[in-house]
Amino acid sequence: MNLITILQIVLAILVFIIFALIAAYFLTVYVNSRKEAQEQEETMGIENDELKDFNGMPRESIFKFMEFDEVKDNMIIRKNRTQYIMILQCSGVNYDLMSEDEKIAVEEGFVQFLNTLRFPVQLYIQTRSLNLREIVDEYKNKVSEVAQDIEKVNARIQNAKDTKNERLLQKLQFEKKRKERVLDYGLDIAEYVARMSLNKNVLQQRTYLVISYFASEAGAPSDVPQDDLDNMCFSELYTRCQTTIRALQASEVTSKILSSEEIAELLYIAYNRDDSELLQISKALDGQYDALYSTGKDVLEKKQAKLDAEISQQALDLATESIVRADKYKQIEELKKEQRIKEKATELVDQYKDQLDEATYKGAKEEIKKAKVAKVKKEDEN
Repeated sequence: MNLITILQIVLAILVFIIFALIAAYFLTVYVNSRKEAQEQEETMGIENDELKDFNGMPRESIFKFMEFDEVKDNMIIRKNRTQYIMILQCSGVNYDLMSEDEKIAVEEGFVQFLNTLRFPVQLYIQTRSLNLREIVDEYKNKVSEVAQDIEKVNARIQNAKDTKNERLLQKLQFEKKRKERVLDYGLDIAEYVARMSLNKNVLQQRTYLVISYFASEAGAPSDVPQDDLDNMCFSELYTRCQTTIRALQASEVTSKILSSEEIAELLYIAYNRDDSELLQISKALDGQYDALYSTGKDVLEKKQAKLDAEISQQALDLATESIVRADKYKQIEELKKEQRIKEKATELVDQYKDQLDEATYKGAKEEIKKAKVAKVKKEDEN
């Protein structure tokens, strides 16, 4: 056996060993993947069994428990898009501090509001811990503005000293003292409110008005696209809310439509009353956890602005048309007034007819006619 034959045998053995190792590798990978798949199936089976049954009782979806589909465009959508809801937050009225006449006016305004209702409404009252963070921030901003004003006054005082304007200097110094007192008062108020916000036992009661609109009221066909149905119901529901806001003003109650974030916070507190102070939606929004790369104007704000613009335009057209009609009535009344003045002047001339000669009498009546004709011509020229 020569050397070439031996090398060929060795090469064949090495090739066989390499193919055997490759086959063993793929077999190992296959067995491991099958084992992992079986473990995942067993885990999913356990989870499904837990979802289906817990202590002998079936489990249901959390969405069925919450009884609404989603929160969109400042609306709560319920029952597979058959009911749309908007919520108005109403301000309180110091009824006990009012006089008897003011109380009667508020009661009459509320009765008028109830008489104008043409759709069902619900009242909802929620008690939550008072959150003064926004008020504290607002006070701090105001205090910062006052401090900036004082710096500007100091610059003007220095300018007045340089120009030796004593009268302006005295005026500016008085203005500075006044603003410094306001600054001290603002700092005290901000500190007091900040201390109060640390007390979690301070509760606040908020009153909400729930307004519903059913998709069946729109009369839309069953095959209408989902977005078109949402827009149609939004327009009708927004109109109802604006009508309700104006009707509530008769009883001195101001209200506003809750945004989607405020509705989510309202529902979150209703379902998680114990944890609402630990995990606040407002803090999450301030942290911009929902921020996107796009910073354009919200579509809902555009939609509301469009509706408000249409309402304002229609109101402007109606007001303009009413003014034009009223102006015509005014012109008619002025013509009637001129006619009465003419008749009265003619009566006075007739009373002194016996004391006047014929030429003077006729001339006076002619002057009355000319005076009126001249006035009418002047109005026509204008």
